[in-house]
Amino acid sequence: MAIDSPARPARRVALRAWVPQWSTAAALRAVRATLVVPALFAFSITVLGDLQVATFAAFGGFATLVMASFGGDRLDKLRAHFGLAVVGSVLLVVGTAASASLPLAAVVTLVVAFLVLFGGVAGPNAAAGGTAALLAYVLPAASPGAMSMVPARLGGWWLASVVGTAAVLLLSPRSPATTLRDAAARAAGAMADYLDAALRGAPDVGTAHEAVVEAKHHLIDEFTATPYRQTGLAAEDQALDNLVGLLEWCGSVIADTLGEYPDLGGAPEVERQLLAETAACLRTVTRLVSGRAASFDADELDRRIEASVAWLRDLDSGDPGYADAVHLSFHARTAAFAVRAAAVEASAATPGGRRPRGLSLASLTRVASPHTSLRSVWFVNSLRGAVALTAAVVVAGVSGVEHGFWVVLGTLSVLRGNAAATGSTALRALLGTALGVVVGALLLLVIGTSAPALWIALPIAVLVAAYAPGALPFTAGQAAFTVTVSVLFNLLAPAGWRIGVVRIEDVAIGCAVCLVAGALFWPRGARAVVADDLADAFRTGGAYLAAAANWALGLRHDSPAPAAATAAGARLDDALRGFLSEQGTKHVPKPDLWRLVMGTVRSRLTAQSLAGLPNPHVEPDPFRRLLGDQAGQLAAWYDHLASRLDRTDHGDVPILAPPTFPDLLQQPGASVRDLACALWVHEHIKHLAARLAELVEPANVVAAQRHRPWWR
Repeated sequence: MAIDSPARPARRVALRAWVPQWSTAAALRAVRATLVVPALFAFSITVLGDLQVATFAAFGGFATLVMASFGGDRLDKLRAHFGLAVVGSVLLVVGTAASASLPLAAVVTLVVAFLVLFGGVAGPNAAAGGTAALLAYVLPAASPGAMSMVPARLGGWWLASVVGTAAVLLLSPRSPATTLRDAAARAAGAMADYLDAALRGAPDVGTAHEAVVEAKHHLIDEFTATPYRQTGLAAEDQALDNLVGLLEWCGSVIADTLGEYPDLGGAPEVERQLLAETAACLRTVTRLVSGRAASFDADELDRRIEASVAWLRDLDSGDPGYADAVHLSFHARTAAFAVRAAAVEASAATPGGRRPRGLSLASLTRVASPHTSLRSVWFVNSLRGAVALTAAVVVAGVSGVEHGFWVVLGTLSVLRGNAAATGSTALRALLGTALGVVVGALLLLVIGTSAPALWIALPIAVLVAAYAPGALPFTAGQAAFTVTVSVLFNLLAPAGWRIGVVRIEDVAIGCAVCLVAGALFWPRGARAVVADDLADAFRTGGAYLAAAANWALGLRHDSPAPAAATAAGARLDDALRGFLSEQGTKHVPKPDLWRLVMGTVRSRLTAQSLAGLPNPHVEPDPFRRLLGDQAGQLAAWYDHLASRLDRTDHGDVPILAPPTFPDLLQQPGASVRDLACALWVHEHIKHLAARLAELVEPANVVAAQRHRPWWR
């Protein structure tokens, strides 16, 4: 089955960035913000009469209702918003204390910004709340203030947190994890239909195959819809994350099987029964992920697998059909094992099925440790963002601008994954700010600084500004936010249209900081990291494969360790998300990326399958040594491919042709004992080697990008 996800044409993507989009989620967000932010601001001004409370209530409302977008059920959202309120409170106090000294503010900003941004590796809610938490820090850190203001500022922040959280719980769309579950259920159901059609010998088996391809593309698109994983540290979240990868693997294995055996009507009955039970397990996965009543019992599937093993063991290896029987049995059992693993993860992914009472330090360490590397997009993006925000704080303090906070906020809003994308966003930010100043000035010229007119204009401005992220062009969002700020500050201290001019100056400084940081610090963005992480994934996956094959053949007796390959796969997943979320043209087609990514997944999961076999503890024989050599050649080829992707070859050495291996069954002197031990490993290697050629052209495309200047 084709594993490439359909890529939208670059022109259509670029056009979409300038065309308003209808979004139910954005509409609900706008309604929440419109109901809450003006009301809190009015209460703080007219009832409490405290400007600090009013300022932090207004911006806290934007942080809670617009910048943060938490997923999960209502309890998950309540926990996430409470965590944002607590973390924001701590950062607010730290920011107020740091504002007393510019050197202190610079050092503290570097540490705080990095920790908050890097903390997003903990899960989707941690990532979704990062910018909102930073707002609680940069507002006091880049504004004049004293520690005596902390109680009033905390009062405004908590007022916004409490009321905003209540609004979110009452008016919330479905979370991304819910749509991901729907996509996983749909993919599993399509695979079951595909197997059933082949078992019946139905004429519509081609249509069933197309449905699997479409469902798998939809699953991949949902899984990569956000720049961070949609699953957190909870056990069922991790299980759902694992399930997506296993379903991709299941789809590939089933498609390979039915590509060679499209009509299973004449297959041996024992294999038909095994594949029928595999389809039934896929339907169980569909019910489990959909939240319907179901339970997975592996006993029946295990019995079918054992029956297949026993039937093959009783066959005569001299039979002319023995090789084909082994080949079909390999495909049937591989599909069964893959679906069995998917069903186990689906059972664990059932909400409440395996939820821990709390997050442990061990779980946090396990998730974060693979990303403590310059080859992690999380680490590099966090470091880059921290340096840029620190530079903005320093520039704002040294230049003595009237509203230094806007310099830092401008930096935060336009900082993107690479220099080119940052430059494009910076220009649109300046254009949007200027447009907002013009609209705000015209508005103020019409209504003046009359308080009643400004109070009428405020909800309208908040409505547009809250709807804008992700639904309106970035320029329109900046303009709407500028108008909102002009209205807010004129209600606090009437200054007319001049407040907008000040904002243009501050945002321009922030954009300049971003451009410098983008050009000097990781100018290629996630593009280079994706290539490096692909290289790591191929290299570690190949090493794991060779070790696992030798283990299964009895050529080594220490269990192969999957840690390096698993960590490389996790880094690659996040780097790919970062790359796909970056603005600008993607010079590497998405189908090419998916071929390479699935190549790394195939090698890692094949190694995992081999590592799960029992160690035979027998003396090496020529056939085991031959297969061990073949696995070593595969690992060497993966290493050569990796050297082109991460440029460790320091040249333009072409990618070597994939190795070809002789068929074990055609070697002289094969015995039943040899075959019983080695055939399973042989089928794994043969299945993997058959897919190597499709990696060469995509690898050449990615490698070519490593030699392009970052501005192209």
